[in-house]
Amino acid sequence: MKPWILLGAAGIPGSTGELRLYQRDAEHAIRILGVSGDLMNSRLHGSEDALGELACVRLAGRPAPRLLIGGLGMGFTLAAALKGLASDAEVIVAELIPAVVEWNRGPLGIHAGHPLQDPRVTVREEDVAGIIQREANAFDAILLDVDNGPEGLTREENNWLYSNAGLSACFRALRPEGILAVWSAGPKPVFTERLRQQGFAVEEQQVRAHRGRKGARHNIWLARRGA
Repeated sequence: MKPWILLGAAGIPGSTGELRLYQRDAEHAIRILGVSGDLMNSRLHGSEDALGELACVRLAGRPAPRLLIGGLGMGFTLAAALKGLASDAEVIVAELIPAVVEWNRGPLGIHAGHPLQDPRVTVREEDVAGIIQREANAFDAILLDVDNGPEGLTREENNWLYSNAGLSACFRALRPEGILAVWSAGPKPVFTERLRQQGFAVEEQQVRAHRGRKGARHNIWLARRGA
């Protein structure tokens, strides 16, 4: 088997950690320096696809929906969301690490079909938490694929998003009947209860990392703000 080739590296703001982009033949992986395994892999994105698909199904029929996606990753959630949205939609992607945006405009773009080129998309190179705190009653859906889900891995500051304060801010940032969709590496019952405490009606689904029946099971919460 061919060895992995290092294509790029980027520091993680607010952390001593470092993201690294690797390539092996047509496959790409993003890893955290010093942490075993892939943070993301271009072959295993079934649950990222599902995050975008499941959220947008619940927006069917809404005129000019406005979405906020926290965490660009390899672009799979964005691409899946765009497929489920009409031409009048607006999608804002918040990505804290500029290199991740650069990688998606470069070697990673082919995997998800270059979704950053879609005219409905605007990229903001900032922490999604700041947008959520600033904009009230602004989004029909907020999709969070930040860190490893409610259990942070890359930076401690990400934990705020999944706290009571962060979820309350998400509730305020959503429009009536808006959807908060959250990706996680695994289930976390305390987080489900936390969503309900903040006033969300909660669905929970487990999806495979790989399309079909392969790969690890990941968790997606679909939390609806009431009218």
